[in-house]
Amino acid sequence: MKKESDILEQRRQKIERLRESGTEPFPNDFRVSHTIGQVKAFIADPSQNVTEDEPQFACAGRIVAVNKFGKAAFIRFRDRSGQLQAYIKKDMIGEAAYTLFKNLDIGDFIGLEGGMFQTRTQEWTLLAKSLRLVSKATRPLPEKYHGLKDPEKRYRKRYVDLIMNPDVRDIFITRSRVIQEIRNFLLQQEFLEVETPMMQPIPGGAEATPFITHHNALDLALYLRIAPELYLKRLVVGGFERVFEVNRNFRNEGVSTRHNPEFTMLEFYQAYATYQDLMALTEDMFKTVTQLATGSSTIVYQGQTIEMGGTWTRMTLAEALEKMGGLDPRLLDDRDGLLAFARDKGVKLSKTGRIGKIITKLFDVLVEPQLIQPTFITGYPVEVSPLSRRSDAEPGLTDRFELFIAGYEIANGFSELNDPEDQNARFLQQVEDRKAGDNEAHFMDADYIEALEYGMPPTAGEGIGIDRLTMLLTDAASIREVILFPHMKPSSTG
Repeated sequence: MKKESDILEQRRQKIERLRESGTEPFPNDFRVSHTIGQVKAFIADPSQNVTEDEPQFACAGRIVAVNKFGKAAFIRFRDRSGQLQAYIKKDMIGEAAYTLFKNLDIGDFIGLEGGMFQTRTQEWTLLAKSLRLVSKATRPLPEKYHGLKDPEKRYRKRYVDLIMNPDVRDIFITRSRVIQEIRNFLLQQEFLEVETPMMQPIPGGAEATPFITHHNALDLALYLRIAPELYLKRLVVGGFERVFEVNRNFRNEGVSTRHNPEFTMLEFYQAYATYQDLMALTEDMFKTVTQLATGSSTIVYQGQTIEMGGTWTRMTLAEALEKMGGLDPRLLDDRDGLLAFARDKGVKLSKTGRIGKIITKLFDVLVEPQLIQPTFITGYPVEVSPLSRRSDAEPGLTDRFELFIAGYEIANGFSELNDPEDQNARFLQQVEDRKAGDNEAHFMDADYIEALEYGMPPTAGEGIGIDRLTMLLTDAASIREVILFPHMKPSSTG
């Protein structure tokens, strides 16, 4: 087997010989008349009369397979819309073009012009009457049958991954459709799409460790946003009663199958709505998007059949811990009892100072993995919901929900806290938590408090993880499968 370095040298020599013979290896004057998909749609139309002579198509794409025999060859080439077979014959394209063709490699881009015919196996094939080199590939593609399978190499060389693995391309096509259908859904509901700062003087909107940078001209420390929440709610104060943003967020946290330090969220806010309204809207949105993006209301995720079109379950955090986590509800107000229960269940707690933190950690470990079918969990403690409105019925809890599907948290929403005094007090508590060592606690944001003092109408807001939703709809086990260029440790091989 030839070394890659030897192949690279041979390819570079080919490029030089092409130039010496007067052939530009990287031209930019071939014009495409049809994509492969358009050609296939045309010949599939029974009203069209297709012959070798009429109509003529000009197509371009990457060579992915070649079968040469004597003075002719069958090739397969691919563009963004699909793959097509072509027949290359010396006496059709001419000796010079056929000599060029014999020196092309799999991976090169070519331009072909000709009509369509059916082979003896009834496969529609482009009969080339002219052939052009459109772009020469210097590096060889991975061997056909082994392809690019190592996840580490696939993520680092996503461009090769996309060339070799059609299922990977399909994942990102689905991702694009998901985002587009979400936009369409919200626009039909009279939401306005907006953009808010990605660099912020005060990070807020979530409990997370931010990345920090520095603006030289202003001599100002800035943070990459962990969430757009507080800016979007400022817009609600300003009179934009329904807003959304498909946004990039950054959190200085570990990398796992569910976490990437840079990720995509949808956040939206609706004035004169409650968290109950958003649960109904979310269920409708997910059912609509799933059907449009996948063609079905039923999905299979990692071997589990999930019915997105059915009736979604709703239960409180306390109910879920009792029914699915085995927690005696009498322990919900007993910190020592909760700690003992956690020890018995083997749940490791890093934040044991406040009951709300303990309860939600128990839920995360004992209940969340069991929530396979779409399930809304409500009734989160105030302690872990610093931006949520208190429940009128139970002031120790908030009007908040989280949505779980396939054991993943997919969405988080709540009726917004719009009382500036209550919000100020909760920020102050977060400041104390930060002083006590909780690096993910919220910062004080005095300007946001001032914004609330101008008055914010009753509002509900929500964040949805686009990456996790895409994982769900494409049966991807890792978040790296749905992010084009996930963050990786530096390669030891350079």
